Amino acid sequence: MTKGIEEIDEVVIKFAGDSGDGMQLTGSQFSNTTAFIGNDLSTFPDFPAEIRAPQGTVAGVSGFKIQFGNTNVYSPGDKADVLIAMNPAALKANLDWIKHRGTIIIDSDSFKSKDFEKAQFTSNPLEDGTLEEYNLIEAPITKLTKDSVAEFDIENKSRTRSKNMFALGIVYWLFSRPLNITEDFLDAKFKKNPELAKANKAALKAGYNYALTVELLPSSYKIKAATLPKGKYRSITGNIATAWGFLAAAENSGLKLFLGSYPITPASDILHELSKHKGFDVISLQAEDEIAGICSAIGASFAGSLAITTTSGPGLALKGEAIGLAMMTELPIVIVDVQRGGPSTGLPTKTEQSDLLQAVYGRNGESPVIVIAASTPANCFDYAYMASKLAVEHMTPVLLLTDGFIANGAEPWRIKNTKDLPQIEPSVIEKNNPDSWKPYLRDDEKLARKWAVPGTKGFEHRIGGLEKQEVTGNVSYDPANHENMVKLRAEKVKKVADFIPHLEVLGEEQAELLIVGWGGTQGSLLTAYNELKKQGKNVAFAHFNYINPLPKNTAEIFANYKNIVVCELNLGQFVKLLRSELPQFDYKTYNKVQGLPFTKAELVDKFNEILEGGEK
Repeated sequence: MTKGIEEIDEVVIKFAGDSGDGMQLTGSQFSNTTAFIGNDLSTFPDFPAEIRAPQGTVAGVSGFKIQFGNTNVYSPGDKADVLIAMNPAALKANLDWIKHRGTIIIDSDSFKSKDFEKAQFTSNPLEDGTLEEYNLIEAPITKLTKDSVAEFDIENKSRTRSKNMFALGIVYWLFSRPLNITEDFLDAKFKKNPELAKANKAALKAGYNYALTVELLPSSYKIKAATLPKGKYRSITGNIATAWGFLAAAENSGLKLFLGSYPITPASDILHELSKHKGFDVISLQAEDEIAGICSAIGASFAGSLAITTTSGPGLALKGEAIGLAMMTELPIVIVDVQRGGPSTGLPTKTEQSDLLQAVYGRNGESPVIVIAASTPANCFDYAYMASKLAVEHMTPVLLLTDGFIANGAEPWRIKNTKDLPQIEPSVIEKNNPDSWKPYLRDDEKLARKWAVPGTKGFEHRIGGLEKQEVTGNVSYDPANHENMVKLRAEKVKKVADFIPHLEVLGEEQAELLIVGWGGTQGSLLTAYNELKKQGKNVAFAHFNYINPLPKNTAEIFANYKNIVVCELNLGQFVKLLRSELPQFDYKTYNKVQGLPFTKAELVDKFNEILEGGEK
């Protein structure tokens, strides 16, 4: 049959199934292909919180959402245009997140009475009118997959597991995606088992051909490539971008890279990625616990390496005393906190801006450190690089905040040349002049002490957790000296404001409403801001990546706006900091603590309420 091709600007797709159905792999392959052909995109992998949830239950549903288009895409979208549901549990978990008249593609082989019971449906959703407002496509995906791989010599369970490739083939046809990129991936993935690669490629093609012939899909869709700045692009997740930012910083600083970490969701992929790069002189240590991870990093920093440790909220709590030690010894380390829902173990696979106050204040004594936050998967690279630069130039710990959303999400990233990145100049000793050096002698510009590697002749010195005498580094219990050292360390962090960019604002000065965010909410807030501008609303948008210290022009910017609304995925941590640092302004708030990113719809509704005077 002949089918037409309809051109559209953007679309949101959601892949959903059991955690063993390969939905993350399916979504990642679709994302890579989409990035390769030039669409802009943003993804949201949604992992189940339970490691071994019962098969077919809502608790075990794994999802992957992607929005892509021919214009700039800043978020993974709100509701999906297309849902691929591999079982009833996937349907139930996502039914509220499908657009009216959207398309739902199901594996009808998995929609039996027992499957409805596991998903806690009280009746058959295919027959009771639940799906009458949607374009429902019932495809026997499991059976057709088995048929497509029947000729290959593979295990029976592998025949069924190939159904994710069949489903991917359907969606590739639906949105005019080529198959060859995923075929090359399968050849590489199953290089040691070429029969398995052939079977998966056969399932992929079978899904594509099924979509081509089934009458319920009258047309496919074409989305033109987005107009992006020229360069070579790849799809990248925030965790991979973070790891690569550290690799670039090590190269440009001339330092060896050391990572000491304990695996924790959702930060573990940084450890996994850096462990692959021994060829770049990366030393990665999987420590026995969080404390050992950061203490090994402190030791590596003392020995002259660019030292990193990675964690999430619970691990950051355990690292608190050691961060204070690094601050007091004035050694450069970078602590990456990939935030997740808390408190305690909380929501290991869900996102939340949960740790800002812990990052700024969560240590005993007066222990200020630099705190910065990445805001997109791609700029995790930039802020990992900047965290390294600030640490080794100012000789103090830097806390880099990302979160589960941007760490696991992906977007196109223009590959950078390390020669084009800002120069990194570590605060190291001048080896030819040991007589004029003292451990805590500081420069005037940054108040940074010089970094002397142990074993360097003439530069023997003492550091540690006991208070040190100014300049000499001798242990000191003198009250006046202690107060002086505390103030010096705090002033050193404050001086960082002279070396970070000013806060930038999108929109007009004197707008009726200034939207304020920080960290990983940028995409959602920018999407809502753009929608309000389309509606003709007088709004502006300012997003913070530098938290402690704040950009020097923050008060100057805020003074231009009558209404300031601070939006956070917590109960108001950044606004507490702003009220402490800049109490002269009146702040409105919008908060969400559901383990999910903001949606455009809820933000637009809130901002319009403020603009219309509905919120006091």
